[in-house]
This record gives sequence, structure tokens and C-alpha cells, in this order.
Amino acid sequence: MRRPLEHEPFALDLLNTRWVDQGREFDALDDHAWAASWLLSHGFRGWSTEAGAALRETRDALRAIVETPGEGAEVALNLILARGRVRFALRAGVPTRIVEVADEWLPAWEAADNYLDLVGRGPRRLRRCSGAGCALYFYDISRNGGRRWCAMETCGNRSKVSRHYRRTRAG
Repeated sequence: MRRPLEHEPFALDLLNTRWVDQGREFDALDDHAWAASWLLSHGFRGWSTEAGAALRETRDALRAIVETPGEGAEVALNLILARGRVRFALRAGVPTRIVEVADEWLPAWEAADNYLDLVGRGPRRLRRCSGAGCALYFYDISRNGGRRWCAMETCGNRSKVSRHYRRTRAG
């Protein structure tokens, strides 16, 4: 399964596992082999029904919070974050971050934690693509923070072609 806009930060990559292409909705987490491979690409081993349910719940919470920010949307994400905790320790002279969470919730919890990190670094850089009908999210790392599309080759190009067409038809 090839999906659009890969390699975003983990939280946004999870959000982007559901997309629409030519009016048809896709959910990459429905393909267990793909989902297991995707998790492995992010450093997590194993796929289970419980891990899938946790990832879907987290994806829904993230979608709610980016589409309708506010206290109501924050409740679901905070419940996910409450499933784990971080301890810090010194091991062989090296400060270490230890996440304590049930195995099936680890990827979902890490996605929620990654979302907090992204918002902490630059909340206005987390954006939804401006392309008509596009449901993908990205983290804008451009110098001036002016990125508008998930990908220039797809949504950006469509937008520019459409604008050019309107301009030439009007003239």
C-alpha cells in the first residue's frame, strides 16, 4: 500500500494513515501487514489487535484536537497520556528517559507524546494541507514557515494549475 505524505513526525504520520483519494477513503491501519511494517519503520515491534485499537483511538484523539482545538478535544488525548509515564534515570553516567506503559499502548502513547513535542516546538507549524479535498497534515519546517501544501508535486501543483486555468479563462 502506497500512501501519500510519508515520513512526517510520528504523530502526524499516524494522523495521515487515513486519507481520501479520488473520493475513496483509505485506512492503512486496516491492513495488518502494512501496519506492522509501518510500526517497525518507527522502531516498534509487533502488531496486535490491541495495539491497532490503541492506535486508532489515538489517531481519533489527535484528529479531534487538530480539527477542533479546545478542552473537549484535549480530554481524549490526556486519557491516552495518562496510560503511561516517563521516569528519568542515570545509567552508566548517561541521563536516560524511561517510558512506562503497557506494551500494546506504547506506539499510541509515543504518538501522543510526539504531538505534545510538536506543539511545544511550534504550534502554528502543524498544519492541514491547503489542497482542495486533501485531509493530510504536515509539520512545516521551512525557514519562513510558509508551506501550504502536503506536497508540491500533488496538491501544490493542482492548486497552481487551477489558479492558472481560472486566470486564463477569465482573460
